[in-house]
Amino acid sequence: MARWIQSRRRSVPADSGHHREHGAGHEGSATSAQSGDSADAAERVPAVDEEAAGARLSVLRDALAGIGTTLDEAETCAELTRVAVRLAGGTAAVMRRTGQTVSGYEAITGDPDALPDARWAAAVAREAGVPALGAEPEPWLEYAAGLRPRAALCAPLTSGDDVYGVLVWARSGPPLRPAEGELLSLLAERAASHVRHARDYEAVNRTAGDLQRALLSEPGRPHPNLDIAIRYLPAGGGVLVGGDWCETVRLHFGRTLLVVGDVMGHGLEAAVDMNAYRSSLRYIASADLPPHRVLRQMDEIASKEAELRPATCLLARVDPGRHQVTLASAGHLPPVRITSDGEASLLSVPVGPPLGTGLGGYDVATHPLGAGETLVLFTDGLVERRGEDIDRSLARLSAVRFPVEGGLEDVLDTILSRLDARHAEDDVAALACRPHSRQGVSP
Repeated sequence: MARWIQSRRRSVPADSGHHREHGAGHEGSATSAQSGDSADAAERVPAVDEEAAGARLSVLRDALAGIGTTLDEAETCAELTRVAVRLAGGTAAVMRRTGQTVSGYEAITGDPDALPDARWAAAVAREAGVPALGAEPEPWLEYAAGLRPRAALCAPLTSGDDVYGVLVWARSGPPLRPAEGELLSLLAERAASHVRHARDYEAVNRTAGDLQRALLSEPGRPHPNLDIAIRYLPAGGGVLVGGDWCETVRLHFGRTLLVVGDVMGHGLEAAVDMNAYRSSLRYIASADLPPHRVLRQMDEIASKEAELRPATCLLARVDPGRHQVTLASAGHLPPVRITSDGEASLLSVPVGPPLGTGLGGYDVATHPLGAGETLVLFTDGLVERRGEDIDRSLARLSAVRFPVEGGLEDVLDTILSRLDARHAEDDVAALACRPHSRQGVSP
C-alpha cells in the first residue's frame, strides 16, 4: 500500500506514434530538404491530433453531464460509478461519509470481488481532507503485484469545506497511469458538488416536512358529535412540502369550525407562512364569529404583512344540532357532500379573493348536512391536472361513488385512489367530517 502524491506534469500527446513522426519530419527539415509528400504529412498531423483531442473532450463533457442529473444522492453515486467504469474500465464503487461515519461499498459497477479491502478504503475516506486553496484533491493509490496484479485508487469526494466520501476504483492488470488518476479525480470532484446539493436539498426538505407534520399532527379537537379524518400528501411523495393545511376549532353550542387552506408556493417558507395563517385563524375563531367575518379579519392581518404569501382558505362551520353547515371561501374550491347512499355533489359557496390581498368581500352560504352524511374539504392539488379545465376536474370528483357503510378513512382512501392523488403535481390536503345524532347539544 502506498500513497500517490500528485506532482506537476507536462501534457503528453495522445498519439505517441504521431509525435515521433512529426519530430522526425522536423529534424529532417532542419538538415536537408524533404519531399513534398513528407512535408504535407507533417503538416497534417497536428490537425489529426486536434481532432482526436476534440473528440475526447466531447466524450468527457457528455460523461460529466451524466453525473448529477437528479437531486438524489444515491442516484448521483450510481451515475458516478457507471461513468468511471465507462471511461476507465475496471470496477468502481462509492463509500459515503457523513461526519466520521463511513458506509460500506455502495453503487458498485463491475465485479465486486475486484475491489480492494474495504478497511483500506474506509480508512482513506476518514483520512481524506479538503484540499488547500488552489490544490486538487489528493488520490490514494494501492498496487499489488504478483500472480494477479491489481491497481486500486480512492479519489475523495470533496466540495467546499466538506468531504462526502471516496470513489473507489480498481482493476486487474498494470499500475494506474497518471492520466487515469486525473480522470477519476475529476469525476469524483464533479460528483461531490452534486452530492452537496443533494444533501442540502434533503436537509431543507426534512426541515420543512418536520415542521408541516408537527403542525398537522396537532389539530384542534372537534366536538364529540363530529367525526374527523385528515390526510396530507406531498407532491410526488418526495419533493418539498408546501403550505397546505387543515384545522378544526371547537366552538360553542356543539358547533365545530373546519378549515382547509393553501399557501402559495412550496418549501420551508410556505410552511412558515402557513403557520402564521393558522395562528391568526385560531385567535380570530375563538371569538366565534361567522365564517365570512373570520376570513375578513384574517385578510386584514395578512395584508399588513408584506412578506406573507397569499393563501386560499375554505371555512365550514358544522352545526350537527341544526343539521347544517355554513361555508365561506377565500379563493378556495368548494367542498363535496356525500350522502348516506354514497352519492357525491359539490356545495356552492360564494368565492372571495385570496387572503393577503386586502380586498375583503367575503360572504356565506348555508347547506343541510344530516347525520350520516359526509363533508369533504380539500386543496386544489387533489383535483387539478395540467391542461385540464377546473370544472372538468371537479366533475370527476363528483362522479365518484362511495361505499354505503364506509368509514371516513374509507372515504378518503376512495378519493385519493380514484383521483390518483399520489401522483398529483401539487400537495394534497383533505379533511372529511361526519356528524352523528346526539340528544341535546354539547356545552
